[in-house]
Parts: sequence; C-alpha cells; structure tokens
Amino acid sequence: MKGILIFLVVFGLLVFVHEFGHFIVAKKSGILVREFSIGMGPKLFQIRRNPTTYTIRWLPLGGYVRLAGSDDETKLDPGMTVVVQLNDNNEVIRIDASESDLPIEGIPIQVTKADLVDALTISGYENGDENKPVTYHVNHDATIIDKNKTELVIAPRDTQFQQANVWQKLATNFAGPFMNIVLGFVVFMIWTFTVPGPATTTIAKVENNSPAQVAKIKANDEIISINGKKMSDFEDISNQISRSKGKDLKIRLKQRDTYHTAIVKPTSKTIQKQKVYQIGIVAKSDENFGAKLKRGWDTAVSTTGLIFNAVGNLFRHFSLNKLSGPVGIYSQTSQVSNMGFTYVLAFLAMISINLGIVNLIPIPGLDGGKLLLNLIELFRGKPISEEHEAIVELIGFGLLLVLIIAVTGNDIYRYFIK
Repeated sequence: MKGILIFLVVFGLLVFVHEFGHFIVAKKSGILVREFSIGMGPKLFQIRRNPTTYTIRWLPLGGYVRLAGSDDETKLDPGMTVVVQLNDNNEVIRIDASESDLPIEGIPIQVTKADLVDALTISGYENGDENKPVTYHVNHDATIIDKNKTELVIAPRDTQFQQANVWQKLATNFAGPFMNIVLGFVVFMIWTFTVPGPATTTIAKVENNSPAQVAKIKANDEIISINGKKMSDFEDISNQISRSKGKDLKIRLKQRDTYHTAIVKPTSKTIQKQKVYQIGIVAKSDENFGAKLKRGWDTAVSTTGLIFNAVGNLFRHFSLNKLSGPVGIYSQTSQVSNMGFTYVLAFLAMISINLGIVNLIPIPGLDGGKLLLNLIELFRGKPISEEHEAIVELIGFGLLLVLIIAVTGNDIYRYFIK
C-alpha cells in the first residue's frame, strides 16, 4: 500500500509540474488555457477560475492542459437543443450543450447555425418554435457546458494556440519538459541536505582487524595519494582500491604536518554477487553548506549527462528493456520506497529529469515532435498547414500508442511474470 501511495505522489507530481510548465507559459503568451486537468477519465471535481477550468479526474495516471485550438473548437450541430443565459446587453454568456435533464436556467434554443470562433453568434428557434427565429451574439468570454458536464470557456480564434507567434509556440511546447528537468535539479538540491555530506579524503574510522588497521592507518589520516596518483576525493580512493584487484597499494598519508606511507593489501568481499575490494576505512563527511550544495548540483548535472547518453544509446541499440512505462515506474518506486525517504527523493529527481529529456525527443506525439514542427515553421517563415500537421500528429500518436502498449506489456512480463 505504501508503494502505491508513493507511486501516486511521484507520478502525480511529475505530471503536475510538466503540465504546469505548458500552462503558465501559454497564459503568459496570451493563449487561452481552457482546462488544466490532473488525472484522466471521468471528472471527480472541477472549479473554474476565469478563464481556466481546473479538474481532477478519477484515474491518477497522467493529466493534460487543454489549449484553445482549431482541434478543440466547440461545435453546436444544427438540430441540437441548447439552453443559453443572457447578460444585460442581451449577449450569450453561458451555453448548456450537455443535453442534461437538469439544464441551467435560461432560454432553450434549437440550433440552426452557430459560430463560436469568428462571428460569435448562435441562431435558432426559441423553445423549438419555428415561428420564433432568433440570433444572439455570444460574449467573447462566454462558457459552454459540454456533454461531459464540464464547463469551459469558448475558444474564439484570437485566443487559439495557432494564432500565437512561433516563439510563443516554441516556449509553450518547451516549457513542460524544461519544468521536469528543473524539478529534478530542485529535488537533487533538497536530497543533498537530507544525507551526510560528501565523503572527503580524510579518514573518520578504521575498522578493527582490517587491512588499514594492520598497516597502522589511523583516524584523521588524510589520504594524499595511492601508488603515486593524487587523490582529489573519496571516489578516486574507491576507484583506486577497486582497480587494485587485491594487489598491494602504496598509500601516502598526512596527519597534521606529518607525512607517512603505508602498504595496504585490500581484501575482497562479495556483495550482491559482485566482488568488491576494501581496506576497512570510513571517510569523514564534509558537512559544509557549500560542499553539500555543490554535491547536489554536480549529481543533477551528471545524471542529466547519463540520461542523454542513455537516450542516444537507445537509438543506437534499441531494446524494450531500456524503456519503462507507468508499470515499470510503479515497480521501481515500490522497491525504492522500502529503502527510505532519501532514496525516494533521489529516484524522483532522476525520473523527472529522465521524463523531461525523453519528451524532447523529436518524435510526433511528444513535445519534441511539436518543437520540431515549430522549428520548421521558424525556418520556413510560415506554419505547416493544419491538415499536414494533423496527419503527422496522428501517425506519431499511433506509433507512440503502439510503443506504450509494447513497453507496458514488457514491464508486466519483467516485473510480475518473469
């Protein structure tokens, strides 16, 4: 149960931050955000704060930002009956197109013609009486209740994503992945202060009966070099010990102003089916604020580099085992949750950066595919036709759906069957 809750928190935070990136940049660019949803499926809760409707949905896997666009125009088909509310200027400010048994208070109209994009008018017969034809002007900021009973602001053409300039489109599409990368860096900065400071080259403790004790190495000794190679941090020391394969190491040490040399023979130990070499020392940690901050930043940067390399390797040597969907992320989260809070933080940071980078891959269906189309528009000096863009998006979405199904099936096999 704990693993499920942590997974929902981690996955929900990743989605929220990603969609918030799109949301905030779209609003700053003058693009209408009709809906900001956390979760998928049937609506659990909704609240409208002009001009955006905020919803929480039952299935806590995913979310979306619904931008005003030509593919999201609300159409009222001739023959359908809607209920409209008017303001003091006789303008339509609210349209109930849900065909609910409990419509809003207003005037029932059987629609003959409606344009909620350019002309902003509704024509029809009041109360279905063909002897009472009416035409109403629709307020630019009017709302409409759709068949799912979600109330959204209509999408006039000047508020649509397609009408924004190419730089605003680029910024809006880039903001989601960028916010995930930023979240990863922020979480790594938090993580670094929840664990002991970075290990130094100074020894805090020498294990009893260890090779280091036999060689008369003591606490507070500082390791200067091993086999003539200068040690800059404890990672260098660990690597040098591992590379020794059990052969003698000539270690140069310093305590206060006194230098001495010790010959140490590492011993081997099997940990998780891997042979490791140790000399029995524990490093002092650096609890300095600046050292911890630098460790958090360096970890975030190195993780970003490793993920970029992994993505490149995925294209060179593709394998489904190198990919994980929600099932794989759940399984990994469940394992990490048993290791403690600090491990969950590090995992969240890594997954967030990974999600941001993967979303930048220029594949239709991902944000990277949209960015590619924006760049083509930038160099062409004009946008790609909506028909061609829709075809590209449809093909990309189809391929992405197939990949998601394959990855999910492979995750189920790897984590629950194999």
